[in-house]
Amino acid sequence: MSSKLKYGVILVALIWLAFPLMTRGALAITAEMAKKCRALTDKAYPLRVPGNPAAGRLNGSGRDATAYFNKCVANGGNMEESTKEQK
Repeated sequence: MSSKLKYGVILVALIWLAFPLMTRGALAITAEMAKKCRALTDKAYPLRVPGNPAAGRLNGSGRDATAYFNKCVANGGNMEESTKEQK
């Protein structure tokens, strides 16, 4: 085998072996958890005008509500425990 072909085969083998390490599988949340976290978010950060999200939030901002929702998803929908810890 020529040296160029040998290096080509090694390069392809390295890429083939490294590809599974580069891809990360994201876990999807269930619809039940999303509904529960959405309800908890709406309870913690109610809309200023019910049914009109463009009017803003009564407590905090949209970023606060998004952070709360993401924290709820990270906790598996158990936000009651984290609020008890904060008090």
